[in-house]
Amino acid sequence: MKNNVRILLGINSLLKLNERLLKDVCVKYNLSSVETDIISFLHNNPERDTAAEIVELRLLSKSCVSKAVESLMAQGYMSRVQDPSDRRKQHLKLTEQAIPVTEMIDRTHKKLYGILLSGFDSRDAEVFEVYMDRIFENIRAASGPDLNVQNKPKEKGGSCDE
Repeated sequence: MKNNVRILLGINSLLKLNERLLKDVCVKYNLSSVETDIISFLHNNPERDTAAEIVELRLLSKSCVSKAVESLMAQGYMSRVQDPSDRRKQHLKLTEQAIPVTEMIDRTHKKLYGILLSGFDSRDAEVFEVYMDRIFENIRAASGPDLNVQNKPKEKGGSCDE
């Protein structure tokens, strides 16, 4: 039981550190944390480009995603493209204007990874990568259809404006 709490506290601390590091992106480009999260998600997962996928995979509410998408479109960071095979589906695409934002996000994520692996030599870092892959595979296997794990989207901090 003690290890479960330790793992959850560690994950929570990691998420808070990531959020704190990304604040510089938010400030520089006048973006909310949700907007920055969506830009980062689309940049790293271009094949997962619908609002519904962002809601499901980032655990954000539909209203927060909708508000952020409208704002990002108004600022010129994103556009919508209608799916040719399903008129009801719209794909979200980052524009060229988003490139400096995604570059800064990439640098921030690299900095975070450097913090995580501080004090590790290259061999330790490789071993960590192998263990991390195994842990994630264990999680995917345990979260399969038998468990029917359904994450309920929630608003971060109760507000879309963070």
